[in-house]
Amino acid sequence: MHTMTEDERMPLWDAQGHELHPASAPEGPRATPARYESALDALHEVFGYDAFRGEQQAIIEHIVAGGNALVLMPTGGGKSLCYQIPALVRPGTGIVISPLIALMQDQVDALQELGVRAAFLNSSQTPGQAREVERAFLRGELDLLYVAPERLLTPRCLELLDGGRIALFAIDEAHCVSQWGHDFRPEYQSLSLLAERWPAIPRVALTATATAATRSDILACLSLQDAPQFIASFDRPNLCYRIIEKHEVRRQLLDFIRAEHAGECGIVYALSRSRVEQTAEFLSSHGITALPYHAGLDQATRAANQARFLREDGIVMVATIAFGMGVNKPDVRFVAHIDLPKSIEGYYQETGRAGRDGLPADAWLAYGLQDVVQQRRMIDDSAGDSLHQRRQMRQLDAMLALCETVTCRRRDLLAYFGQTIEPCGNCDTCLEPPAAWDGTVAVQKLLSAVYRLWRERGQRFGGGHLIDILRGQLTERVKQHDHQSLSVFGVGENLSVDAWRGILRQALALGLLTVDLEGYGTLALTEASRAVLKGERTLMLRPVAVKRAKSGRQRTTTAAQLDALPPEALARFEHLRAWRGRIAREHSVPAYVIFHDATLREIALQNPPSVEALAGVSGVGARKLETYGPAVIECIGEVGD
Repeated sequence: MHTMTEDERMPLWDAQGHELHPASAPEGPRATPARYESALDALHEVFGYDAFRGEQQAIIEHIVAGGNALVLMPTGGGKSLCYQIPALVRPGTGIVISPLIALMQDQVDALQELGVRAAFLNSSQTPGQAREVERAFLRGELDLLYVAPERLLTPRCLELLDGGRIALFAIDEAHCVSQWGHDFRPEYQSLSLLAERWPAIPRVALTATATAATRSDILACLSLQDAPQFIASFDRPNLCYRIIEKHEVRRQLLDFIRAEHAGECGIVYALSRSRVEQTAEFLSSHGITALPYHAGLDQATRAANQARFLREDGIVMVATIAFGMGVNKPDVRFVAHIDLPKSIEGYYQETGRAGRDGLPADAWLAYGLQDVVQQRRMIDDSAGDSLHQRRQMRQLDAMLALCETVTCRRRDLLAYFGQTIEPCGNCDTCLEPPAAWDGTVAVQKLLSAVYRLWRERGQRFGGGHLIDILRGQLTERVKQHDHQSLSVFGVGENLSVDAWRGILRQALALGLLTVDLEGYGTLALTEASRAVLKGERTLMLRPVAVKRAKSGRQRTTTAAQLDALPPEALARFEHLRAWRGRIAREHSVPAYVIFHDATLREIALQNPPSVEALAGVSGVGARKLETYGPAVIECIGEVGD
């Protein structure tokens, strides 16, 4: 049962300050009419762009005409415009349902800088602040209103929405509706009431990632079965995907950041709270400005760390996946995982937080055999029935296959979402193709060791002990169990420990071995093992090598983009960036809210001589031209003095 808060018990008011009930709600004509005659007018005047990208125009025109839609568009692909512009063109207020209240402030700040009348309702506000927003909505003074699903479902909020005019409902991060997805939130499934309560109001569900099963859930739960699906390519060509074998992972991470992203903004994902704090402390002790973020920190610390990440340059956030959904910071230059993600969907969503500005960025992952054991144990210990656990296991197996592929990683990644591309040329397997080798005999030796232990001794052991047996290591444990007498003892002495770990990891990824979680992580054969042991299947494996970051690599850094600027343009860019930083601090907003790096780069290149000429730069809308135009022209003029 829902218990009303004190704020919910407070009455709602109309524009004259009288208590409002649904029966006395202002009807359509009382609401402020649309502010722009066409979508193209809004795109140009508000956002400063001359043309739509991809299917944006078709999506927007469909919603403006009153249609429902499901929109899948990669992070950085401009999906927010697909609901923001219709909200400006249609009469009334666009209601945006967003899952993280911590990010609403920055989304609203960015829109207000553009001259959009945006606001939010969430628990960070005082009752007085919330009432002011409610009154503005009822008076028709808002273009966009952001609410969390939990807030929307309260009786007070539903009554409020009944009292105003709604242009559309936008359900952002719509994959949260699905138990098949990686970020399931039960509140999202209750959003079916939107279709029941406001059947004539267009609804658009948006997400950056969804498999066919997830899409089916979204359509069913949000009553969008008859709505068209607009599915853009999942490809993020500016991201370089790299996956390496884990070996002293904190040192590997430090080398990677120092060599390729020194002084740049990034996110590091770790599986546990303790690893988050240890990694943040390690990076900080080596001169990297790193902050921790996880659910175990108090709210004030989380909020302060997130604010620094969003507003300052060069911050590295070390976090669990509790951080990041909807992160709107465009200049994240890398996302690193120091533990194996649970699924390809989660991995795609998390890496998608890098390079939202379209400039080159890195998706870097280090994983090892212990990650596989740990993830499978977590699945075994997780709540849910056997069907749910099998689904999680299939998702993990797909993630392992991506890690161990010898072909283009991007091609395999997109294939998971049902899309086909040619090899990308911007992942580690394309840039440095692995020399796949015939590992059939080696895997047969490994499987035989597992078989002999079970068949002859009725025993099962973990990977480390198996490797000792294969390499002929006379350890105390080997002697204790008399395993030196096994026929497989020493048959793999020609390969190193790291090589055997890689072979074992790939055997798990190929489904030739399974982790017996009831046996404390011991290994067992599968049905697929038989064909390999009988010599009926050939196995081409990845070579095993510990990769470290290469010094001087400039392929993916912002520095490389800036190095391409002529010296005089680079000087203008740096001067503009310093000016932008001062303005952002004065306005208490992130720097990118003033102008994105890509826009500053274009200004620096074009060197517009006047405010009128500045209007022709992509990303400079009417409001920003009016607010900042003279200062920008003065700023770039100072460089030539």
